[in-house]
Amino acid sequence: MAKIIDGKAISKQVREEIAAEVVQYKEKYGTAPGLAVIIVGSDPASQVYVRNKKRACEEVGFYSVGYELPESTTQEELISLVEKLNNDDKIHGILVQLPLPKHLDETEVLLKIRPEKDVDAFHPYNVGKIMIGNHDLLPCTPAGVMVLLEKSGIDVSGKKCVVIGRSNIVGKPMAMLLLHANGTVTICHSRTKNLAEICREADILVASIGKPEFVRGDMVKEGAVVVDVGINRLENGKLVGDVCFAEVEPKAAYITPVPGGVGPMTITMLLKNTLTAASIARGE
Repeated sequence: MAKIIDGKAISKQVREEIAAEVVQYKEKYGTAPGLAVIIVGSDPASQVYVRNKKRACEEVGFYSVGYELPESTTQEELISLVEKLNNDDKIHGILVQLPLPKHLDETEVLLKIRPEKDVDAFHPYNVGKIMIGNHDLLPCTPAGVMVLLEKSGIDVSGKKCVVIGRSNIVGKPMAMLLLHANGTVTICHSRTKNLAEICREADILVASIGKPEFVRGDMVKEGAVVVDVGINRLENGKLVGDVCFAEVEPKAAYITPVPGGVGPMTITMLLKNTLTAASIARGE
């Protein structure tokens, strides 16, 4: 039976640490770290995320502003808002909720966010810094996974790590962070041959492909650490990850559940990035 890695409990602990640091920050500077969140259009999932982010900011004592823009917003209007926030000293982090409506150029918008305010760490400058291991800001989900491993007493050093998925948001940065922690890393994807065989070699297996219950029991070796980044809603409304929990949990040493595993850590690491950005803006 695997030990369940409780993302809710670890997230709560990290948020308490952040809240304590925010109190010190306010005492020192007389102002709070500030986060601006921009959402364009009415995607229901995005609106839920934005509400959760706002609540999280209030919880740790941040200053936060939300901009809900209509679907018809032009590229020029969106970039103009980003530029305004770039020049606002009260705002230390800018987050543009993805996906954007089809007529908007995501890449151009993200490039306009100043790297030091890019709390999603999507800007090529920050991606490059992650690559060389000299980073200030980290993509929230991979950073959250690393904190879950660390707080659970799991040492990555020397372990065989397999990441399924090669997205810019999770897969690639996840592999880099495991590599920086001295893991031996293999990245798998839809074209990988002998995928199950490669997964069975993993001491630490991270699934991030967006396919419900893709990782089955016969793809995991006894005693592996299994991290499920996926979140998929089945037709019956049930939320499941990319890992078939019922089959994998009896074999794994540690496993993250869905929901309540990696998910809570993503917004927590966004808060952490905003606090880091605020400290850097103050020359710390």
